[in-house]
Amino acid sequence: MKQLFIALFVLAIGVNSVYAQNKNAPAFKFEKGTSHDFGTIPEGPEVTHYFEFTNTGKEPLIIQNVSASCGCTTPDWPKQPILPGKQGKIKVVYSTERRVGPFSKDIYIQSNAVNPDGKERYELQIKGTVKEKDAVKS
Repeated sequence: MKQLFIALFVLAIGVNSVYAQNKNAPAFKFEKGTSHDFGTIPEGPEVTHYFEFTNTGKEPLIIQNVSASCGCTTPDWPKQPILPGKQGKIKVVYSTERRVGPFSKDIYIQSNAVNPDGKERYELQIKGTVKEKDAVKS
């Protein structure tokens, strides 16, 4: 029992030291926030938004994957590391075809950045309302 307690204590100290060392870890700073409202858009065309960010950490930022909550939303991201102080963009394309009505879609970023919210991944959001082609013209 004593050995188990000692092992847990050493593990807790190790976890704390890992978090303390993360002060140099890469970090996202999104220039215009983590959500974008397209407003009212016509049905049919794809719409695109770029989430621009800066790596405010002291180590290279590596984005392993970016995924979306729906197949109607397609993200594209930098595949090369973003050096400290440098900028990057995450492109998000939403297909409005046959999607009339309000929408809200989440985009999930898996990276080596430390999230100040304590979450495992960063989350972005796009939203808006798709109107039928004829309804927008009126």
